[in-house]
Amino acid sequence: MTDIDNSIEITVETAYVADHSDPSENRYSYAYTITIRNRGRRSAQLLTRHWIITDANGRVQEVQGDGVVGEQPTLAPGEAFRYTSGCLLETPVGVMHGSYGMVDTEGRRFNAPIAPFRLAVPGLVH
Repeated sequence: MTDIDNSIEITVETAYVADHSDPSENRYSYAYTITIRNRGRRSAQLLTRHWIITDANGRVQEVQGDGVVGEQPTLAPGEAFRYTSGCLLETPVGVMHGSYGMVDTEGRRFNAPIAPFRLAVPGLVH
């Protein structure tokens, strides 16, 4: 396998969390559920996360840290790890993207990219 970062498949589901939002105060809460699946031939461990979150006003938040939801999961070939987290925006629409810092069983570090995904109040964007 020459392109190991392509062996990590990342899918995202998003949801607007109305009961934690207050549009009159420009507070919009979103949950996102991430599924990370190892499609490769070697185990890989998620070490770090890097998120870039942009709201509709162009305000950018960068989030970096160790693991996800307090864990640094190791995924054997074919295994998946799923978690839910959230973020707050000041606008009803935004976008997130980023990467996970990974290491395989041979000690090779690589980034698994997370494609941009939209956060939006339902019915606002078609």
